Amino acid sequence: MTTLLAAAATAMLLAPPAFAADLAVPQIYAKAPPVAVDPGYNWSGFYAGINVGYGWGRSATTADFIDSRAGALLSSSAGTFDRNGLTGGGQIGYNWQREMVVVGFEADFQGSGQRGSFAALCAGAPAGLQDGVCTPGHRGDNTFDPALPVAFDLTQKLDWFGTVRGRLGVAVTPRVLLYGTGGLAYGRISTSGSVSAINVGGFPGADGGTFTPVAASFGSSTTKVGWTAGAGVEGAFADNWSARLEYLYVDLGTVSGSLVTPVIALSGAPLVVGYRAHVSDNILRFGLNYCFSGT
Repeated sequence: MTTLLAAAATAMLLAPPAFAADLAVPQIYAKAPPVAVDPGYNWSGFYAGINVGYGWGRSATTADFIDSRAGALLSSSAGTFDRNGLTGGGQIGYNWQREMVVVGFEADFQGSGQRGSFAALCAGAPAGLQDGVCTPGHRGDNTFDPALPVAFDLTQKLDWFGTVRGRLGVAVTPRVLLYGTGGLAYGRISTSGSVSAINVGGFPGADGGTFTPVAASFGSSTTKVGWTAGAGVEGAFADNWSARLEYLYVDLGTVSGSLVTPVIALSGAPLVVGYRAHVSDNILRFGLNYCFSGT
């Protein structure tokens, strides 16, 4: 019996390497580092900013030459001239965001360097004739002096303008907003012009007419109210900052005026020059905004 116990003890002392090989080794798992996730951006809240851009303005203009005695339209010239220049100013607004949809309103005020000019001419007498379209010539005993043309030059400027608009957009990503916009527009338009001609006169039936240069000028400013519509894209590049590129079409309606000139019309009464101009604008501008509650 003693011999058997000794043999069993010897076997157990020799067995641990084999048992150790059969035991399961516990696995140690390392936790993967967290993946960076964009926390998103909240477009809701008040914002304010500045912008700079360029405007491609157009004025569809008609110039009329009118005989003041009978009110007859003697000549009319129509055309469209460009009124281009830099724009710049500031904007303020508020946004509400619900999931991907962003609704808001915005007001802005802009200074403008846009200006352009237009020229119209009432023709003088054709070859072999005494009177022109707007003015008379002079007839002597043996010869006549033909009427000369009347020139009208118009210059127009957009001094400043502003808008009050609604905005409706979609956050295509948390930090990129596509939007449409539209609403009220207003602006001050300054118009100036000059008329120049040579009155042909003299004693009826006497040879040797007189040639008297005459000129007149005017200037006026008016504030017009119209409408605007456009679209843009805005991207948030920091917690409270965003940049945008925006296009606006602005229509300020029609401005008009008239001037009684010292030019002698066909009836012998003064010639009146009038104008009508439909003012519109295409504006592309870059803006920078600070949102007071951006995240």
